[in-house]
Amino acid sequence: MARLLCAPSPQSADMLYATGFQAPDPFLFLEHGGVKTIVLGDLEFDRGRRDARVDEILPLSELAREAGGNPSLPAIAVHLLRRFKVRRVDVPSDFPLGMARAIERAGVKVFAIEGHFWPERECKTAEEIRAVKHALHITKAGILRAVEVLRAAGIGRNGILRWNGKTLTSEIVRAESDAAVLRAGGVPDGTIVAGGRQACDPHERGHGPLRAHELIILDIFPRDARSGFFGDITRTVVRGRASDAQRCMWETVRAAQRLAISMIKPSVRGAEVHDAVKRFFADRGYPTGRKRGRWTGFFHGTGHGLGLDLHEEPRLAATTFRTGQVFTVEPGLYYPETGGVRHEDVVAVTRAGCERLSRVAVPLELH
Repeated sequence: MARLLCAPSPQSADMLYATGFQAPDPFLFLEHGGVKTIVLGDLEFDRGRRDARVDEILPLSELAREAGGNPSLPAIAVHLLRRFKVRRVDVPSDFPLGMARAIERAGVKVFAIEGHFWPERECKTAEEIRAVKHALHITKAGILRAVEVLRAAGIGRNGILRWNGKTLTSEIVRAESDAAVLRAGGVPDGTIVAGGRQACDPHERGHGPLRAHELIILDIFPRDARSGFFGDITRTVVRGRASDAQRCMWETVRAAQRLAISMIKPSVRGAEVHDAVKRFFADRGYPTGRKRGRWTGFFHGTGHGLGLDLHEEPRLAATTFRTGQVFTVEPGLYYPETGGVRHEDVVAVTRAGCERLSRVAVPLELH
C-alpha cells in the first residue's frame, strides 16, 4: 500500500503528523513499503534533514531534472510514483484535484480516503498527550490575561467597561489575550470574547464595547507553534455582580461538565454522555428549542476530538471511548434574556476513566 500527501504542513495535520516537519509551502510525502519519503526544495532541504521524521529526503531539483525539467509538483508526484513503481495510491479527501488527475493520466489508480487518513491519530501516545498539555498551558496564558484585563476594568457610564482610559471592547481584550498566547509560544486564531446577547451565538467572536454585570464568554484555542498541537479552554465571567439567573446558569453548566467528565471511560458511548447532559439541563429547567427564530438552551455538541486539528475525529457523541483519545468537554447554555455560558476543558481517556488535562481556576464574578 502507498500513501501520498501534498500540502503545507501548517495547514495539513495529516502532513504534520506524517513528517513532524513544518514548512509553509506544499511539499510531497510518499509512504511505500514502510519507507517514508519527502521531496523538498533547496530552501528547505537542510532543515528537513535535521527536523523531519522520515526515512528519506529527495531534492526536488534532482527529481525535476529526471522528470524532463518540469518542476511542477504534479509532474514530480508522477515521477516519484513511477520511480517507486507504485500502481495504486491512497490520498486524503482534500488532496489537490489537479494533481490527482495528473496521476491518474499516468496510469496510477488514486483512492481518496474519507475520515482520518492516519487512523492512529485518534488515540494519542504519551508524548502526544504531553504536547496537548503544553498547548493547554499556552491557552491558559491567554485566558488569564483576558481575566486580568477584565478585572482591572472600571465601570463607566451606562455600565460600559473602561480600561486604560478608554472603552473596553471585545477587540481589545482579544488583542491582549492573543499577545499573551504569542509570548507563551502559541499561534492564536479566532479567539472569542463575546458578551451579553453576542455570547448566545456560540461561534460569535465578539465585537464592540463590553458591559458590566453581563456574562462574557472567553474561548481561546491556539496552536502550539512548536508542536502544532491545539489547546482549547473556555471560561465565562461577569465583571461586576452576577444576577441570580446568571449565577444559577453558570453553576448548572459547571455541574453538567462535571457529570460528563465523570462518565467518560473506555467502552462508554459518547452519545450516552451527550444525552445525559441534555437531560441534566432539561431536568433543571433549561429547555432547548427555537424561540423567536433562534436556538436557545443547549444546541451544540458536548465535545470534540482535539490534537493536530482543532476539531478532529471523532466527535464526542459519535464514538465509543478508547484509551488515549483526547476530547474537549464543553456544555453550554444560551438564552438571550440572560446571556450565554460555556465551560470547556480537555480530557484524555485513560484505562480507568479520564484525566483532566486543563485546569484554570476562574471565578464567575471579577472584582
